[in-house]
Amino acid sequence: MIPLILDVDTGIDDAMALLYAAATPDVDLRAVTCVAGNVDARQVAENTRAVLELVGREDVEVAIGRETPLVRALETTPETHGPRGLGYAELPPPSRPLSDRHAVDVLIEEARSAPGEVTLVTLGPLTNLAIAVLREPNLPRLLKSYVLMGGAYRSPGNTAPTTEWNINVDPDAAKVVFRAWAEANVAFGVARPVALGLDVTEKAKIVPEHVVGLARRAGSQPDDSIALAAGESPMQATRSVASNPVVRFVADALRFYMEFHSRYDGFYGAFIHDPLAVAAALDRKLIRTEALAVDIELGGTLTTGETVTDWRRVWGRAPNIDVAVEANAEEFLNRFVERVGGLAATRSNVAI
Repeated sequence: MIPLILDVDTGIDDAMALLYAAATPDVDLRAVTCVAGNVDARQVAENTRAVLELVGREDVEVAIGRETPLVRALETTPETHGPRGLGYAELPPPSRPLSDRHAVDVLIEEARSAPGEVTLVTLGPLTNLAIAVLREPNLPRLLKSYVLMGGAYRSPGNTAPTTEWNINVDPDAAKVVFRAWAEANVAFGVARPVALGLDVTEKAKIVPEHVVGLARRAGSQPDDSIALAAGESPMQATRSVASNPVVRFVADALRFYMEFHSRYDGFYGAFIHDPLAVAAALDRKLIRTEALAVDIELGGTLTTGETVTDWRRVWGRAPNIDVAVEANAEEFLNRFVERVGGLAATRSNVAI
């Protein structure tokens, strides 16, 4: 089993990542910690618990953390993920309360309780992790590995011309985290963080055919789970009528994301950044990385939040990040359809 903690700002692709983790049989999902990002932290915590309850994972501890970035005002993105973060999907309010522990305490205490065993994956801004590593400087040594979805290392940004969303929301936190792991790598040989930026996550492009395949794997009827109401086309659908509740959730959440990308990126589909990061954390063979020196710009008038990457090694600095430069997106998407579809099949009789 792979002991895993996810730190999330649950919008649509975080929700898909939660489903992927829950659907992977060799994962021991120890906890999920919540940070402000795609939506505010309270909504993140509600979304996270509701998604986990949808798939019968009420046993997973969900803890809320920092509700604002370290220094800057919080930005959220309802235009990308919907006003509550889950697109068109609607889930019942979660029945289980939040953890009594703060997310930062969860990160520190779980790592201390199983040194060298826990894999951490951050899918949102790095605020919680920055506070955790400031409080417990040994955290990089206590974790088995750390993988993040964040940054634009050799591609345009998706928030500003050179900046990716997760880093943009709290660049100061990213600076703290990158520095802490760099120091631990030099002093103690701690493994460098593995970063999946837009360069590779935008290869993970899910389209309606994938959702249909997922519905078929789940045994859901009808299996055309994007265009569902009578007489509607995929671009006009309002609510999924798939028989399977997990398929309905996936279809309704992703349809909002697909409409967003059709407006801004010219295709009817969606980049599912976060599930790819989780998949790579669980199976490193899905990606190829390059060890590079990366720093975070904090003072730029146009570039604050940029992951400045020394591809030509002109700084002369030791590498501090293993940057993903290639991903097997086709294999990942096949696994996503198979695993989440299989998980959905076990939840066919759940009423939502």
